[in-house]
Amino acid sequence: MISEIWAYFQSLIAPMDLAFNWTNLAEICVIIGILWFFYKKFIKNTQSEKFVKGAFFLVFLWIFSEILIRFDLKIIGVFLKSVVTLVSLSLIVIFQPELRRFLGFLGQVDFINKLFDNSKKDNDKRIDVVKEIVESVKYFSRSHTGALIVFQDDLSNTYYDVGTELNADVSTELLLTIFHPNTPLHDGAVVINGDKIISAGVLLPLTEDPKLSWKYGTRHRAAIGMSEVSDAACLVVSEETGDVSICMDGTLKKYDDLVTLKADLENILGVKTEEENNDKKTVFKINNFITIKKK
Repeated sequence: MISEIWAYFQSLIAPMDLAFNWTNLAEICVIIGILWFFYKKFIKNTQSEKFVKGAFFLVFLWIFSEILIRFDLKIIGVFLKSVVTLVSLSLIVIFQPELRRFLGFLGQVDFINKLFDNSKKDNDKRIDVVKEIVESVKYFSRSHTGALIVFQDDLSNTYYDVGTELNADVSTELLLTIFHPNTPLHDGAVVINGDKIISAGVLLPLTEDPKLSWKYGTRHRAAIGMSEVSDAACLVVSEETGDVSICMDGTLKKYDDLVTLKADLENILGVKTEEENNDKKTVFKINNFITIKKK
């Protein structure tokens, strides 16, 4: 049976008069590379990924129907082939908006630049994260809603796994919902990695500094404790006063305006350019910190 299938494929390839050589191998590698690039660029981790898998399944069914017809199982083969044809035509109608957007993207003047340049797109996305956080903090401070947000690049030394996993895009609406007093997750911390909220309701280690002033509550103590055991930056909004602070390396910086807060958040998330950072090696100027460990 296998020999008959191989003979059938040879009969399909024979009219093409192909003489396989190293040039053909190079062409195949180029085609695979192009397909893989488009898959990584436009398809992977999107809703279209399932569509592509379905398309490959249709191709497999079409090949299988041709094999059935070849072995005189014409009724089943023709039936499968008809189903594949009908589904393929229906997909054009179902995914018409996506196809229209893709063709519109191909028709843009700077299509090539957008295809290979990810820097502007990624930077804009991260700046939007800063905007979402600042808008959230503005509401938290005004309404005296307590909040604790942890920014961390290295998730190997954190406590996010003891919270509720979200893995959601950062948005003002989601942050407001999480820290609303009537929600189950409002007492814990939110862990943000890049532009994703990894988890919420996270319990952080409290600082054990006996000299810490009594005026700092649980959220501030958790932020200080987290910054003592990791390289994370912790943003805290006080429920009693509405004050906004960021804690790093066991020190706390209080903010009186959103402009300074936005600038420091851009530094933390790596948004600012080298010119804007003025070749700074640290996120904050040390003399701007309010030292919380007082004798």
